[in-house]
Amino acid sequence: MSNIQGDQKKKYNLFTTVTIVISTMIGTGVFTSLGFQVIDIQSVPPILVLWILGGVIAICGSFVYGELASTFPKSGGEYNFLSQLYSPILGFLSGYTSGTVGFAAPVALAAMGLGSYMINVIPLDVNITPESKENVRLIIAVSAVILMTTVHLLNVKLSGNFQRYITSLVVILITGLVIAAFTMGTPVEMSFEGFSADLSHLTSTAFAVSLIYVSYSYSGWNGAAYIIEDIKNPQRNVPLGLFFGTAIVMVLYILVNFAFLYTVPINELAGQIDIGFLAAKNIFGTSGGVIISVLISICLLSAISGMTLIGPRVTQAIINTITPNVYKHTKALQKEVPVIPILFQSAVAIFLIVTYTFEQVLVYIGFTLSLFTALTVAGIFIVRTKYKHLPKKYYTPLYPVAPILFIIFEIWMLSHLLIERPAESLSGLATVLSGIPVFYYLKSLDKKYSLKD
Repeated sequence: MSNIQGDQKKKYNLFTTVTIVISTMIGTGVFTSLGFQVIDIQSVPPILVLWILGGVIAICGSFVYGELASTFPKSGGEYNFLSQLYSPILGFLSGYTSGTVGFAAPVALAAMGLGSYMINVIPLDVNITPESKENVRLIIAVSAVILMTTVHLLNVKLSGNFQRYITSLVVILITGLVIAAFTMGTPVEMSFEGFSADLSHLTSTAFAVSLIYVSYSYSGWNGAAYIIEDIKNPQRNVPLGLFFGTAIVMVLYILVNFAFLYTVPINELAGQIDIGFLAAKNIFGTSGGVIISVLISICLLSAISGMTLIGPRVTQAIINTITPNVYKHTKALQKEVPVIPILFQSAVAIFLIVTYTFEQVLVYIGFTLSLFTALTVAGIFIVRTKYKHLPKKYYTPLYPVAPILFIIFEIWMLSHLLIERPAESLSGLATVLSGIPVFYYLKSLDKKYSLKD
């Protein structure tokens, strides 16, 4: 969220907006989630359909968010939209979820993925037990979170430079992997189960759950909606940035996942997190796989850094909005470096790392993210009735098909998750609902602080 006023800030143009969307999308999911999809779906066509469908859903969402951004041109993403469309408490719940787990869980996932990739780089005893190997992964993951927390606590300039110079690496890496796979890689015999079997996969619970993994990989398509006030001509550039950024990532994702399936037997991918290493090893050999693992680890470190940079500042801004009097009278919340939110977010991330598996955290955060994006997209129907008088420069293409398609698939995924992964789904729902008493407590606390003036 922006706190820089008027002419003193340099706003982002359309090209920069597109790159922001791309950089917020490409991260942990594309390098880690395919192994979970092929556990139950061991046929190439439905796997590729997953990534195509996930991209179509994300584009439908970007269409709607574009109109919402044009109607309510204020930074904050779902926090802003849900507060305007439904009620302040629903907006708070989305912000509360972001502040508690919305950024911490992706940090945990990136750190856990980094641990899985770095285990291929560190020389370990060949006789090491699986338990000891898992402990090494956890130590690497926790150390990465602590390192990035320290960087962002100590030096604002250092953290900004680190993030700026590292974000383009992931796009270059994906493009390079795709080119190398089809020019240097030896194709494997890809798995095809036949038309009828593939068709049955598309309506299965496994497909719906796998779509959550894919949707998480596409999460970030709404990134520009969080910084609307930092973008030039936002009523035009935010919608276009959301669409073009999402479309570019969709093409990259389909190509890189086909490259993984093209170079690694599907049974070797099943259940694995470090799929980029497996593909690189088959393309370049063991030493090349190690190099790619290091590069992917740097990209994952970038994802941890980005979430550690952005998340606490979003939390700080929401605290300022919800409890302005508390914020005004609490010097610890007014610092340029949001120390308390950073420490809190990192502590939650470390808790998730040492307590849950990668897949559990992925489902948990995927459920909560899908819940709020579905509610936000449904708000377009409120815009077209209650707020149709507000001026705007952009309207949702393919309305009402695009929002209806998005909502149907989100409900389908959420319902299957509740049935198939009840513990993780209900934990996500409980996290959201726990924000209700917090909202009323903060409001009452803010009233007390207002008496000090």
